[in-house]
Amino acid sequence: MCSGKTTIGDLLASKLNFTFIDVDREIETRQNMSIPEIFEKKGEAFFRVFEFEVLKDISKPNSVISTGGGLGADEKAMAFMKENGYVIFLKLDFDLFKNRCKDLEDRPLLKKTFEELSTLYQKRLPTYKKAHISIDTSKSPEDIAKEIIYSYEQFKRDKRTHQI
Repeated sequence: MCSGKTTIGDLLASKLNFTFIDVDREIETRQNMSIPEIFEKKGEAFFRVFEFEVLKDISKPNSVISTGGGLGADEKAMAFMKENGYVIFLKLDFDLFKNRCKDLEDRPLLKKTFEELSTLYQKRLPTYKKAHISIDTSKSPEDIAKEIIYSYEQFKRDKRTHQI
């Protein structure tokens, strides 16, 4: 949350000539309601199951997919993403997170205290770290996109080398 997934994802897709897909927006479209409404009316458990189903459905070559933090913290989803693509953890310092998110009211998890959010982040961190690469998001979106593209090109080259 607030790490720049949409901004960076959209920029990456544009630079790579890929399609950009935001899982949360896709969920809202398919459920015809906002994420907060889904949490309120159907519960977090429903949301998490549906979120993974949407991820599997939209995962296609030449796509940049932005996932929510809960999906990235799910071991099964992380394994699926790594098997089917290149996974990037946009690492956000917690103080920067508080500054970026302080005025947002439409995120269900922001109803928690910052201490609770810090605990949740620490719990999720081991799974996030299983991504192919971790990127510090205190830099500009343009610099982050360049770093990701360089890393992705190396990943593709290494993958081809190992298949020979």
